[in-house]
Amino acid sequence: MTDNFDVADFARQFRAFMTAVSRLAPPEKPSALRRRLESHLGRDPDGLPVVTDSFPAFEHPNIQVALDAYLDEGGRRADLLGISGANREHHGLADIVNATGRHQQFDVGAVDYVSVPVGVETDMTCIGFGLLLIVSSDDRLVVLLRVGARRTGMPQVQLEVLTADVTAARRFLDTIRNLAVERSIFRGQVLSFESHEFSDGLGPLRFHHRPEVDQADVILPPGALEALHRNVVGTTEHRARLQAAGHRLRRGVVLYGPPGTGKTHTLRHLIGRAPAATVLIVTGFSAQFIREACTMARTLAPAIVVLEDVDLVAQGRERPSAALTNPFLAEILNMMDGVAEDADVTFLLTTNRLEAVEEALVQRPGRVDLVVEVPPPDETGRSRLLTLYGRSLLLSDADVSRIVESTAGVTASFFAELGRRAELLAATSGDARADAGHVMRALDELNGSRAAFGRRG
Repeated sequence: MTDNFDVADFARQFRAFMTAVSRLAPPEKPSALRRRLESHLGRDPDGLPVVTDSFPAFEHPNIQVALDAYLDEGGRRADLLGISGANREHHGLADIVNATGRHQQFDVGAVDYVSVPVGVETDMTCIGFGLLLIVSSDDRLVVLLRVGARRTGMPQVQLEVLTADVTAARRFLDTIRNLAVERSIFRGQVLSFESHEFSDGLGPLRFHHRPEVDQADVILPPGALEALHRNVVGTTEHRARLQAAGHRLRRGVVLYGPPGTGKTHTLRHLIGRAPAATVLIVTGFSAQFIREACTMARTLAPAIVVLEDVDLVAQGRERPSAALTNPFLAEILNMMDGVAEDADVTFLLTTNRLEAVEEALVQRPGRVDLVVEVPPPDETGRSRLLTLYGRSLLLSDADVSRIVESTAGVTASFFAELGRRAELLAATSGDARADAGHVMRALDELNGSRAAFGRRG
């Protein structure tokens, strides 16, 4: 550069050059997606408000069902578009719309679909990322359905609605939320909340076949099963009469006893006796999902909420460490109280240590109304258990009496293993039938294991 270089003159010439170049460039055209949005809305979409509603990820199929039901009503129609462009999942609907103009960051692309479980070995195809251009009466809505964790870091389903009329957007979202409850695919199913993914699962939910346990196979003290039937099943059967008399429907039942006595077995029978109930199972430390379980129970009644091993998360507050070791206690109490008294919801709780459970939970009518002990079987119970789990055993009446007498104090699960092990001993010995000899050998092995366990440490 020379000393007489005129910087200002150079700047003027360069600016004139760039202006001339820009005039030679072809005019920019809005993207195809932009043109579709403008045609649908009848106006420039920039600056229009966006109203958003979010749902737990496990509600994805219910949102899809609700959208389908909404669009099935007469006078409504929708075009479904995909969106192409880098990092689209990190942008809100307003950002995507704005980027379809001058910069053309996003355009029409393929719709994303995902297959989600809706039952045991049953899947459903849902929109994973797609744009719906909806016409409903005088409303023109642009609805983005996405599944992901764009803002919160937690997996969720989002519906984002862009329209000139905020009231119409809110009306649409309220309708979808109501339809999602009304058409819920969870209604009448048996589901468990898990702290990690499983097959046949959706987020923290796992689907199960409804168990079928015959009444004759439930071994309880006299009168206990009748009381359970009356409180769990009878309340639903006589719901109208109870409500007419001003009585509540919400009820709670606790089954307690040593491990292996048949508490879960009894639960399975009760679940099978209530085929119309939505069953929501929460076990031990997956109590973090108690809020979701109770919310679903309220909306999908008649429902049963099963909380197994409640002593793990509902220890008495008189213990110095209780506030630290059972952070879900307050949540459980609040959620049980939060279910309306006229809701047809049963809480079924099990524990191995009734004495360790918070008194405010088990000794307050309205939370728990029936406490049933499931003790080790008496002599009659042991005889029935031997018949139940030893159907294939070749035993005389004298053999049965001897085995029953030799098994005082054992649990129901002990008899299940006794029958299995006797059959295995006969099979590995090449014997056609398992008899009393095989049962006594199996009994010796099991007693040896119990003795060794008692000597541990």
